[in-house]
Amino acid sequence: MEKRKIDIPQRLTQNMLTPQEECLEIPQKKAKLFIGIPKERSFQENRVALSPAAVKTLVNAGHKIVVEEDAGLEAGFLDFEYSEAGAEIAYSSEQVFKAHVIIKVAPPSLQEIDLCHPGQIIISPIHLPSLSEEYIYRLKKKRVTALAMEYMKDQSGIFPFVHSMSEMAGISAMQTAAELLSKSGNGLGILLGGIPGIPPAKVVILGAGVVAEVATRVALGYGAEVRVFDNNIRKLMRLQGNLRQKIYTGTFNSPELEVELRDAEVVIGAIHSEIGRTPIIVSDSMVKNMKSGSVIIDVSIDQGGCFATSRMTTHDKPTFIEYDVIHYCVPNIVARIPQTSSKAISNILIPFFLEAGGTQGIEALLHSSPGFRNGVYMYKGCLTNKYLSDFFNVKYTDLNLLLASNL
Repeated sequence: MEKRKIDIPQRLTQNMLTPQEECLEIPQKKAKLFIGIPKERSFQENRVALSPAAVKTLVNAGHKIVVEEDAGLEAGFLDFEYSEAGAEIAYSSEQVFKAHVIIKVAPPSLQEIDLCHPGQIIISPIHLPSLSEEYIYRLKKKRVTALAMEYMKDQSGIFPFVHSMSEMAGISAMQTAAELLSKSGNGLGILLGGIPGIPPAKVVILGAGVVAEVATRVALGYGAEVRVFDNNIRKLMRLQGNLRQKIYTGTFNSPELEVELRDAEVVIGAIHSEIGRTPIIVSDSMVKNMKSGSVIIDVSIDQGGCFATSRMTTHDKPTFIEYDVIHYCVPNIVARIPQTSSKAISNILIPFFLEAGGTQGIEALLHSSPGFRNGVYMYKGCLTNKYLSDFFNVKYTDLNLLLASNL
């Protein structure tokens, strides 16, 4: 009996000291991404998806990056800087589109889609008013996976691209409004903030998100009189709290909205949709009743716009007049400040790519990151965005089912 009491611990000790193959941790091999940055040629886009500093970070992490010649020139980044950061400089779009991952700050053109290859991943914004059925079918035919930056979420559940661009868009929107109110901008020839003895301009802001909050701060800084409308009371309360001062607020369905629009010199559309088109808040007749020479800045135009009279414009010809009201409906308003916005986009994208490098690539990241996955609207040629499916009457496939079938 005594011998058995001794032998059992000895055997256990011996087994514990003997390496067990099935218990050894196998280190995960990091994925190396091949990323292409083409030169933007549409929408008068001046931004670039990655700055030289961002390229250096990703190259140091083991990723390969090819940048088209002069891709960063309009944002103030030279080819020499990209080369010094470790990128390869390409002298044609065809060379760039050999990369497995393409990053753009404007939606890919039809010509660029023709350069795509099956299995390729495209990350870019989408401008809903510019999309067509042909565009969707071209992407399907190429069997690519496409993600919209504005629908991607970070680990905290916010839309980082929208949040960052919205901060800059709020500032740009009010600066643009001040310019358009001047006589040289074909406006009323008034000062946004007024002066002693002369009342300030009235600014109506639709939405109470980031664009609205920043635009409100800028407008109040100018000295303008501000009204903010949103159906989300919680957002209106948060806006009041963040501003630390009382301002006039209301809801979209209140009769006061139409009254305030009639008296406004500036109206900012600042509504973001999480899944598809923004709702139209201001009808045709409401615009018709606005002051002659007043200004509409529709920051929501990249998602269709929240004014019935809005239609997409460009930086070359940013405005049009409807019912004697000046409309500014440029989808990439922050392209006016390309260096700042390019650095901001880089800061958003770097964490995703570093995470992808540690999780066996973009495909694995789609499985592991719900926020990143939220940006997918096309997966290997299958349309996975319900809004686009309904709008273009194209077959919809649930992304989760597609990912499950690829496990």
